[in-house]
Amino acid sequence: MKSTQPDYEFAVLGAGALGSILGAHLARAGRSVVMLARGRRAEQIRADGLRITGLAEFTTAVPTLSDPGQLRSAGVLIVATKTPGTAEALVSLRHADIDVALSIQNGPLKNELLAEAFGEQRVLGALANTSGELLPNGQVLFTRNVNILVGELSGEASSRAQRIASDIDASGVRAAAVTDIISLEWSKFAAWVGLMALSVTTRAFTGRYLSDSGSALVLVRLIREMGHLTRVLNIELTDEAVLPVATICRGTEEAAVAALMKIGREFESNAPLHKMSSLQDLEAGRPLEIHETLGYALRKAAQKAMALPLTDAFYHVISALDRMRLAH
Repeated sequence: MKSTQPDYEFAVLGAGALGSILGAHLARAGRSVVMLARGRRAEQIRADGLRITGLAEFTTAVPTLSDPGQLRSAGVLIVATKTPGTAEALVSLRHADIDVALSIQNGPLKNELLAEAFGEQRVLGALANTSGELLPNGQVLFTRNVNILVGELSGEASSRAQRIASDIDASGVRAAAVTDIISLEWSKFAAWVGLMALSVTTRAFTGRYLSDSGSALVLVRLIREMGHLTRVLNIELTDEAVLPVATICRGTEEAAVAALMKIGREFESNAPLHKMSSLQDLEAGRPLEIHETLGYALRKAAQKAMALPLTDAFYHVISALDRMRLAH
């Protein structure tokens, strides 16, 4: 049992949209928080604090470390960076005394990387149905506040998952502890693979391509490929993460398209300016999370000697787009 308290209750690695939203809300609620950020973003936070607009309007000062090696200890490490470079970023934190680590990144690869860095017993699963956009002026536009789900990878209920979820929820970012986090993470991933593919190829607001019959059909077929993969991996999909992927995989193609178009119309009414983070990355000139998401799904499929032809096609097209874009 520890005799000393950690230096910070929460350390947030990455001060993009979601990292900033979480860090700002937790700090405003009185939790001790440190942001791990670099370059211009670290300078913005030091000068102006974390500035949130949209669903919430406030500014709060939060300590910021540009060198993760300066962090000695934290009760909870929240990884909120983009997936490229995560393994390298975690190397610089292996020295730190971290009680619990979780990641709100896209895709299941994050849990494997955290377990390698800190040991599986210190890792919680997590997913975020929460959205925001880091604006050029350093403000963060908070656009969607549905839930952040936290749970043990073993599927057991735990007091630490409940405590962390309660702290986040009490700060103003909706959160809950769950016992089926693996199912939920893969269900979100099954949706996210298709949503990413459509967002960067159509370059449209989320509601626009969800409510279009042609792009909705392609998204249904991508989700069904992911559903085939999860069945082979013995992971049960659910309708409780972002999109109703379990129903999309079970019903007729026509019914699935109609369901997505209905969700698209709801987005156009309730969040007309919502953009996937992948589209934000594309527009900002940042590398796309293609190898850690679509690429990860293809690697898992290859391990089971199965093909995901539509996912594979999008993977190669988007990879080429990323290479050509970043070469200029």
